[in-house]
Amino acid sequence: MVTSVPASRLSRQARAVAPFHVMRLLARAGELERAGRTVIHLEVGEPDFPTPAPILDAARQALTHGQVRYTPAAGLPSLRQAVADYYGDRDDLDVSASRILMTPGASGALQLVFLALLEAGDQVILCDPSYPCYRQMLGLMGVEPVALPVGPDTDYQLTVAQAARAWTSRVRAVLVASPANPTGSSIAPDQLAALHQLCRERGAALIVDEIYQGLTYPDTDGAAPERGALALGTSELYVINSFSKYFGMTGWRLGWLVGPEDAVEVMDRIAQNLFIAASTPAQQAALAAFDPATRAILETRRAAFQRRRDRLLPALRELGFAIPRIPTGAFYLYARLPEQLGLDSMTLATRALEEAGVALTPGQDFGHHEAASHVRFAYTRASAELDVAIQRLRTWFAGL
Repeated sequence: MVTSVPASRLSRQARAVAPFHVMRLLARAGELERAGRTVIHLEVGEPDFPTPAPILDAARQALTHGQVRYTPAAGLPSLRQAVADYYGDRDDLDVSASRILMTPGASGALQLVFLALLEAGDQVILCDPSYPCYRQMLGLMGVEPVALPVGPDTDYQLTVAQAARAWTSRVRAVLVASPANPTGSSIAPDQLAALHQLCRERGAALIVDEIYQGLTYPDTDGAAPERGALALGTSELYVINSFSKYFGMTGWRLGWLVGPEDAVEVMDRIAQNLFIAASTPAQQAALAAFDPATRAILETRRAAFQRRRDRLLPALRELGFAIPRIPTGAFYLYARLPEQLGLDSMTLATRALEEAGVALTPGQDFGHHEAASHVRFAYTRASAELDVAIQRLRTWFAGL
């Protein structure tokens, strides 16, 4: 007989982990689709494009030749070097492969960095809104996330003045994302440099999540910042990246981190004990991610995402959604709800799914700051589907 585990036997940290609200909506969308309804999925942050063919070919070759045994915990040496070369080609940076560690997705990289740097009772400064798993991972470790409200006045990014005001003796790290989820904003290079300087002066680390790097687009003020955080140097800087978003390898679960060499050696040992190594087939496949043929495919897709952004953004504004800043990266639009609807974001997301067949992510998944008045749109569907979603919302709004 299978019995449930009494709540008293579960840790306080485990019981405090909050669910993704969007997962409930996603499950309901599946029920509606099985009942014959069509749903336009603008809620999930997963590219709709398949993994590029050269990456699939590399995976097949690896499997055919039996290249499936454990790799070193830090990853395939050839892949670590390929990532180092990528930084050299892309950003003209000399990054040693010894500073790079391959991980089971960017989530694995975050866990390693957090475990290497933080102890229970420490604090980490981050943005509100931001990717929800940051807060949940930190909470599981007994680390307090200090989530600071950000808005369009700072392009939804943390400023050095904010961080300095919120600083306490328990702060051990500052965490930013560029481009960011859910806002699609990119942090200005001078702003990032100022945060790094603040961290160095106060004995803390700067952690930069760059999993959407590569998916950046020009705006009316010029090109979005392309050069990554590693241009700042090596001192107390940790950069997270992934093959999921730009490279189109979400389900392959492969990411990487870059840090100071002494810290990477410690994280290597932690990785040995946590997950042995990242997936070998995924690493073999990722060797093709930097090939010119693959990069050409990825750049074509980046341009397609930009066209989708430029199509969806004005259409949402016409419906009454407020999007004060044009996002320069990722594939998200973080929009304030039309006030005339009189709905909070959770209610709107629920009713939009049930009554209009459009799935969105409520702002409550990303924090507390004005969360009830915002929803996230993911333009990870073809332009024709985006048009259908807008028409459905327009019709639904007219009937409210």
